[in-house]
Amino acid sequence: MSSPIEISPTAHSSLFDVPWEQRMEFVVNTMREMSEQTDPQQMVSTYNKRMRQLIPADGWMSLSRRDLHKPEYKITRSHLWGREHNPWKTPDKLPRFDRGLLSELIYKEEPTIIDDLELAPDDPAAEYLEGMRSLVAIPLFDKGVSLNMAIVMRKEPQSFSRERLPEQVWMANLFGRATHNLVLSQEVKKAYDQMEKELQVVGDIQRSLLPQQLPDIPTLELAAHYQTSQRAGGDYYDFFPVDGGKWGILIADVSGHGTPAAVLMAVTHSIAHTADGEPDPPSKLLTFVNKHLAARYTNGTGTFVTAFYGIYDPSTRQLRYCRAGHHPPRIKRFNGSRIDLMDGANNIPLGIDGDEVYEDDVEQLYPGDVMVFYTDGIVEARDRAGQLFGTDRLDDAIKACACDPEAIIRRTMLAVEAFTDDAPPSDDQTLLVSKVR
Repeated sequence: MSSPIEISPTAHSSLFDVPWEQRMEFVVNTMREMSEQTDPQQMVSTYNKRMRQLIPADGWMSLSRRDLHKPEYKITRSHLWGREHNPWKTPDKLPRFDRGLLSELIYKEEPTIIDDLELAPDDPAAEYLEGMRSLVAIPLFDKGVSLNMAIVMRKEPQSFSRERLPEQVWMANLFGRATHNLVLSQEVKKAYDQMEKELQVVGDIQRSLLPQQLPDIPTLELAAHYQTSQRAGGDYYDFFPVDGGKWGILIADVSGHGTPAAVLMAVTHSIAHTADGEPDPPSKLLTFVNKHLAARYTNGTGTFVTAFYGIYDPSTRQLRYCRAGHHPPRIKRFNGSRIDLMDGANNIPLGIDGDEVYEDDVEQLYPGDVMVFYTDGIVEARDRAGQLFGTDRLDDAIKACACDPEAIIRRTMLAVEAFTDDAPPSDDQTLLVSKVR
């Protein structure tokens, strides 16, 4: 927005006149000092002090035509202003003009030296040029257009060297690009910080939709692990009380990651909790959720939700379930000798076809059996070579420890972390373990 050049009106000697060793020291020190700056305004101020030795002058100003239309321009800095002004903070308070010499210079888009300055008495920017007899105008380019310009002035005519003008244009534009990049960097950081705050809120809201504590289900001992790969994620688990002392157990996984998945997860939660009547049998609830997802939220978007919903009857220790494209839960049998799968009643994921008819299946459980529900962030975790953790390693972790749900979760997650060399998860990871008592 502003020119990088500021000249002290009392300096009348140039660094171009000193030996090359001194010039080299000056350049190195300037570049070192510039590299330490993180604030654009401070960077401009520091650079200005250095440049006073290169281009001695009696007056200076900076112009901008950014976001304006010809012949409009703004004065962003001036030696007449008593204190240094930050044009990035108060752009609306900068003086704005639409004609005159300065308008002609900035829209001309060429380096210009005026040896004998004669100003029209009605020039709107006359006060900024008063008493000056010569000037050099240096365009500062952005995307090939002179959006900014540095104006340096002297009270004597013919005060600027055309021989030195190419280097002055070169240096001013290089610094202008560096300053512009620093401004963009600050804007990106500001936007990133704001996004981080918003994602944190989204993550907090999403976690508030999960059960705040696990229910007390007769003949079942429960434990859960939930970790998102980003601030928010698309994994979801829930419990529903059902008539007759039964309990519904739901685990779901929204396709994709991050905020979009978290939003669809919240939608899925809302639909599941507004289903008509009892969420029994399981196919009834998943059919309801699927119909509404496909009709309003996922149609044509390519997104979907895998889910497993089972209804556990404590009196019979039976689990009637319906699967919508979700990984089949593992069952570690009471004798610990084998892992079985609940892989029946497999239907397509939710949100793909609103007319899908979902079906149920039944699993008989026995005291000591352990059910392990999980999302694909567990089995699809990758090592550094890109290999998947897989279901075989999951089964090994389940079989390697006692049938305590908390112990199984700890052992499984330690196995995943060791396999991935403690790399941050690339997908949400959820484990829900229940032991039949």
